[in-house]
This record gives sequence, C-alpha cells and structure tokens, in this order.
Amino acid sequence: MKTPFILINIFTVTPDNQQRLVDLLTKATKETVKSMDGFITSTLHRSIDGTKVTMYAQWESREKYEDMRRNATASPYLEEALSFAKFEIGAYEIVEIFKKA
Repeated sequence: MKTPFILINIFTVTPDNQQRLVDLLTKATKETVKSMDGFITSTLHRSIDGTKVTMYAQWESREKYEDMRRNATASPYLEEALSFAKFEIGAYEIVEIFKKA
C-alpha cells in the first residue's frame, strides 16, 4: 500500500460553538465522507479549552481527497462549518510511525 495522504484540519470556534461543530463534522463523516472512494480513516478531537476542533484524516491519495471536496453531498457541511468557525487545512505525509515495543 502506498503512503496515505494525511490531513490535519484545525477549526477555531467560540466555546459555545465547539459542540455544534463536533456534531456537524460527526454527521458529515458518518453520512457522506466515510463512504467516499479513497477514504481510509479519520479521528475527531476537541480542545479542552473549547476553542479548537481538529480532524486527522487519511486518504488513499490527494486526488481522492480532492474528489470528495468537489462532491456536492459533502460540500454543504464545510460551508456550514465555515459560517461559524475558522478553518486551517494542513496536508502532510507520514515520515515515521512510532509504536510501543
């Protein structure tokens, strides 16, 4: 298997909108994203102070991820999130995986 395309997306929100964003991203992932071609896995995180929501995701390739972003069923979720949260996308490649011996 080739190295997956990694995304670490950081959303900044007001504490009163953190759960709203968590719910929206959960719904988007369960209802559309996870069934898209090329999706491998994602993990949703929320900060203790209530101001950040971060999603770590793995895709088979950048092209598969971009296909998802262009998909009409997935885009409304991001548009809604951007109405109350600031979004910073980060694309990464895996350098090393460390595991407990």
